[in-house]
Amino acid sequence: MNHKILALDFGGTKLAAATLIPGEQKWHQTRRQLSGNSPTAATDMEIMRSLIRELLGDEKPLAIGVSFGGPVDAKTGIVRLSHHVSGWENTPLQEILEAEYNAPVRVDNDANVAALGEYKFGAGQGCESLFYITISTGVGGGWILDGRPWQGSQGMAGEIGHTVVKPDGPLCLCGKRGCVERLASGPYIAQQVRQSLHEQPEKGEIIRNLVNHQLDNITAEIVSQAANTGDELCQNAIKLAGWAIGVGIGNAANFINPQRFILGGGVTKAGDLFWHQVRQISRQTALPEIDFEIFPAQLGDEAPLWGAVALAETSLLQ
Repeated sequence: MNHKILALDFGGTKLAAATLIPGEQKWHQTRRQLSGNSPTAATDMEIMRSLIRELLGDEKPLAIGVSFGGPVDAKTGIVRLSHHVSGWENTPLQEILEAEYNAPVRVDNDANVAALGEYKFGAGQGCESLFYITISTGVGGGWILDGRPWQGSQGMAGEIGHTVVKPDGPLCLCGKRGCVERLASGPYIAQQVRQSLHEQPEKGEIIRNLVNHQLDNITAEIVSQAANTGDELCQNAIKLAGWAIGVGIGNAANFINPQRFILGGGVTKAGDLFWHQVRQISRQTALPEIDFEIFPAQLGDEAPLWGAVALAETSLLQ
């Protein structure tokens, strides 16, 4: 008997799968695995299939919801591309999974799915309009407006990571300069600090010691740790990230006027310095007449999986 919902999360660096019995508020089982070095669409699919086998064995799922780390056409379930994993261009992921698992499937971008998860199960409960922002390997956003996901005419709404906040800033993966993602995502925070340390050998004693002077080992998490211990160079990098997110939020507040902004992803664990900067700059950027709240995500790294459950449930209603 098919009685479990299957939730899948294709991230930029890790894959996760979980099962849930409808009506329950806790996972039946979960599995996670890193993508490994130089991942491709093919290697990611193989890892995900093995996670599904561990969870379901020969059992078929009731429905499947999928969170994908990149642009998706939510109407067709076709993945446009991944900015972090090669080989995903124009992949009909919904069609592939429906054929393999003989169950209804819904696929959407990870930020849209996480927004749905927070709206239904997390920090967005009781809120009619919100914007969820994920700040991790990349920066993306997902809208819930009047209680419903809003993807835009081509599924590209919410791409706050590629809002330009500093036109003369550094070059982003997307080809533009000064994007929010280029200033605030984890890998770029680490890259920025490494570059500053090379250019200023007299600075950053705390972080240099934390990585035993092996600058290639610097991550955004270590930058946060050093910033919270008083490393000025790292504090400046965290402030810059908070500034970029704050400008993006203030502009989004002016455009759409949601009740609440919910922030998730690894970079949001950077501490009080980051959150203070986000709140201060967003307030300065938005019109004084516009009210909004900024909350940390409640579901953490599981927001996309919980959103995938909500997606799967919609497929059962249709």
